Amino acid sequence: MEILIIVLIALLLLLAIGDIRRALITRPVFAFFQRVLPPLSPTEREAMQAGDTWWDAELFQGRPNWQAFLQTNAPHFTPEEQDFIDNQLETLLAMLDDFEIVQEDCDLPEAVWAYLRKEKFFAMIIGREFGGLDFSPAANSHIVSRIATRSISAAVTVMVPNSLGLGELLTHYGTTEQKDYWLPRLASGEDIPCFALTGPEAGSDAGSIPDTGIICRGEHDGKEVVGIRLNWDKRYITLAPVATVLGLAFKLYDPDGLLGDNKELGITCALIPTNHPGVETGARHLPLNQAFMNGTTYGKDVFVPLDWIIGGPDYAGKGWQMLMECLSAGRGISLPALAAATGHLTERMTGAYAYVRRQFGLPIGKFEGVQAAMGKIGGTNYILESMRRLTVTALMAGKSPSVITAMTKYHMTEMGRQVMDAA
Repeated sequence: MEILIIVLIALLLLLAIGDIRRALITRPVFAFFQRVLPPLSPTEREAMQAGDTWWDAELFQGRPNWQAFLQTNAPHFTPEEQDFIDNQLETLLAMLDDFEIVQEDCDLPEAVWAYLRKEKFFAMIIGREFGGLDFSPAANSHIVSRIATRSISAAVTVMVPNSLGLGELLTHYGTTEQKDYWLPRLASGEDIPCFALTGPEAGSDAGSIPDTGIICRGEHDGKEVVGIRLNWDKRYITLAPVATVLGLAFKLYDPDGLLGDNKELGITCALIPTNHPGVETGARHLPLNQAFMNGTTYGKDVFVPLDWIIGGPDYAGKGWQMLMECLSAGRGISLPALAAATGHLTERMTGAYAYVRRQFGLPIGKFEGVQAAMGKIGGTNYILESMRRLTVTALMAGKSPSVITAMTKYHMTEMGRQVMDAA
């Protein structure tokens, strides 16, 4: 027994020496996993390399500078944003009746649609030079969250054009001609966008989308041009039933070498008016019986010119990179805002009901079982709102932290579900 103890102590001492531990354990373990794990696909590699880091880099290195973290400036609004929140946002909230929207009309009232266009709720991320509001991530998150406390359907309608979609992609990658034509129309609400990535068999795994585009020659506006012949079938596309312009993700191929030697260019994003011949939208979905517009789009042998690629022909095959580079900001704003709003509304309604509902001569909020659930709701809401604000703080610093936004999206949506379950 003593010999065994001595041997174990000797092994522990040896493993405490970094060079020995790495030689005996770390390198063999890494080599084993390199052999058994499949290689990363290009789309997986781009997803992992997208975005950057913020204070999370210090945290995961194991040496966080807490003093620097505590000195981080809290999110704030500009005077223009505060005025919008105090006026246009409050007016919109007063117009929303979620029972009417969801149970009676299955749509937003026409007056609400008109007000959203007029006050540029669809243009919060579009620059002022194009007629947009150019609001900060803090204002965007706050506005979406407030709307969601009144109507999830209205919040999603506002959220999608201000998240990862045509406005974001055109702002970062669009050609001068694309920006000058489309961004003012999107800002004014003259055009309503949707972005079609998800299909019947592929969603987050964009590398497996079956939708294709073939580089070929065809006729456009009476002239023969080099373009793309598209075939796609998409579903669960928010705003598709009412969209006037479609952002489309597809795999691009060049079998005849019209653009060069590369035959498989990869995922590409194009911008297509929905009134273009062959474009079909419709077959509306009702996700969770909510009333925001969501549906299908499909097309067969639809020919479009090359300059309808977002960013022009130079961005052929760069669609996945574009989406990943823009994903962090939208992922850190939209769904966290909805999750926080779910928590706020649940706490407000559950707390009010626990106060007015009486059993055995007491409000049910006085009973221990109800109090336990209310405590969970309140504590979780504190975490939800803290996570929302902290993530926005990173975005306000000009960062696009892929790890923080991914964790925020995952954990906040799950905690929102837990709050509803407790309620």
